[in-house]
Amino acid sequence: MHFEYKVEGGDFTQAGYASSQIKKTLKQLGADPAVIKRVVVALYEAEVNIVAHAYRGTIFADITPSGIKLRLEDEGPGIPDIEMAMTKGFSTASPQVREMGFGAGMGLPNISENADSLTIDTEVGKGTTLTIIINFNKV
Repeated sequence: MHFEYKVEGGDFTQAGYASSQIKKTLKQLGADPAVIKRVVVALYEAEVNIVAHAYRGTIFADITPSGIKLRLEDEGPGIPDIEMAMTKGFSTASPQVREMGFGAGMGLPNISENADSLTIDTEVGKGTTLTIIINFNKV
């Protein structure tokens, strides 16, 4: 099964739409609730990162019997220091984003903790692509 969602930067009213749709699909497929939770946490964090930091992005989700592969491509500033961005509590979110309750610096660490595999491809001034893999046979 393949799904694709468009995400607009700055549109916090739609943040979480893709993760809620994938959650519904996984429930309908009878996926393990613990796995669903991992998928939703990782996808929601990545989705909010697009909304908070990029101009726009696209989420691609491929569900197979063995797991889910999520690819999030954004057009945005890119990540100048991936190691720093992976540090819990580090954030480049604007004051406006923080006022809305986002930008706590837990996005990438939470994604990493919930994924079986996380790949970050980024180019400063161009954008970032996250590839997240979560296997269904691991909880």
